[in-house]
Amino acid sequence: MDTFRQRLRFEKNDVDVKLRKRKSLLYLKEDHAPLRNDVLRVAAFSVTFRIINCFLVQSSFVPDEYWQSLEVAHHMVFNYGHLTWEWKEGLRGFTYPLIFAFIYKLLYFINCDSVYLLIWLPRVFQALLAAFADLKFFFLMRTLEGGQVAKWTAFCQLCSWFTWFCCTRTLSNSMETSITCMALSYFPLSASQAHSSKKYLTLVALAIIVRPTALIVWLPLLIYHFWQEENKLRLIAHDYIPIGASAVVISIVIDCIFYGKWTFVQFNFLKFNIFHGVADFYGSHPWHWYFTQGFVVVMGPHLPFFLHGCCLAFRRYRILLVAISWTIGVYSVLPHKEFRFIYPVLPFCMIFCGLSMAHLRAWRRTAACVLVVTNLLAALYTGLIHQRGTLDVMSHLQTLCHISEQPQPYILFLMPCHSTPFHSHIHCPLRMRFLECPPDLGEGAYMDEADGFYSDPLHWLTTSFPHKSSGPTHLVLFDVLEKEISAFLLENNFTKTTEMFHTHFPSGRVGGSIFIYERH
Repeated sequence: MDTFRQRLRFEKNDVDVKLRKRKSLLYLKEDHAPLRNDVLRVAAFSVTFRIINCFLVQSSFVPDEYWQSLEVAHHMVFNYGHLTWEWKEGLRGFTYPLIFAFIYKLLYFINCDSVYLLIWLPRVFQALLAAFADLKFFFLMRTLEGGQVAKWTAFCQLCSWFTWFCCTRTLSNSMETSITCMALSYFPLSASQAHSSKKYLTLVALAIIVRPTALIVWLPLLIYHFWQEENKLRLIAHDYIPIGASAVVISIVIDCIFYGKWTFVQFNFLKFNIFHGVADFYGSHPWHWYFTQGFVVVMGPHLPFFLHGCCLAFRRYRILLVAISWTIGVYSVLPHKEFRFIYPVLPFCMIFCGLSMAHLRAWRRTAACVLVVTNLLAALYTGLIHQRGTLDVMSHLQTLCHISEQPQPYILFLMPCHSTPFHSHIHCPLRMRFLECPPDLGEGAYMDEADGFYSDPLHWLTTSFPHKSSGPTHLVLFDVLEKEISAFLLENNFTKTTEMFHTHFPSGRVGGSIFIYERH
């Protein structure tokens, strides 16, 4: 009897345990249901927003968004096009353009490699990556600060004009920034935050492979993590060294395969740009440029909210302020400066802007309206109007691919070098030439082709094309050059066939409009 009672008691206990497990699973499902709904809702909004963002950016920014990504990918897949001097000297890694080469190869296999898809699918990929980064960023802030701050941080991130302008472009800086956002979501910013060293370090390693200068942004954060970690030896032996070594090996293997020889891109990049100062060839600025212009422009209307947020959360997120200051300080030491170089720290700044907006009460709606209106105007103007001519002209020239009569089109771009995209936006082997401008690589008295042309445009044209039959059939130039070469145009029977708007702010060799001249 005692044995029977004991068995009944064990069976009852077992049933109770099973019931408790089922109840706990139901509670978990109930607890996770709102979270899943939130994820789906935020994800759908982010993807929709960034896709719209993608198609409302129809202007050019810097040559690298084509010449260091799409042009390389086009050459890898279709075996024609122009590679700049960096690829001949082994300064650039193939990992980033390999992503777009994969997209191009897939389009080629399914016989859908239209020029429209070649241009826009890489942009859509960048948009989806930016949307995923926005999603991770939102839930990071919700974990750290709660829903109210997360909502306003996401608001600041989404209405940032510079993020809108850059995040969907095929720039390595854009991917670096998106990866940085994702890595930050796994970084131990707070003791209460669940983090993963392996995940964030893997993403950091990927960002450095895509763009070696990502190490500048992450160096203070890596040191901070090391300092806070209790088991430092384990962090180095199990995370830092294996992930860092794997990243270096993978990067070298990819580059060696595509260069066809031993190539250490990261070392070459440092050697040419830092030690030899080759980057100075493309322009230099005073040391204070980022503090007086660069950072101010990138932040735009968010700047006062960033400063207010710094006052509110100086101690809580001082490591992010250190990373921002360090990054701007390092880039300030380098002579060559660009707005996009400090783009990866912009998400860090948005955290402080979100804290500021959440703290405001009486003025919050007014502040939100000001941010939306001012950023929207800047985003739409820079995305749809400013510097769009160099892309529009390629769409027009693409129609020449279908001309079969003789002579075959020969297009000469009489513009500052790399002003337009090239074969990635034409996608047919048209004969095209532009004024090249590789830097001085130790050739003594050196003048690049573009400078040689602009020193005496008429003389350069008459000596380069003494015979009409061997000259170009189409000339593409900015309006500021027209008068200087009018004699050559008249003598060789060139007629202006197209005029396209480019910018309201012409400067130097870049004019407000682009002309296409055709020889008859």
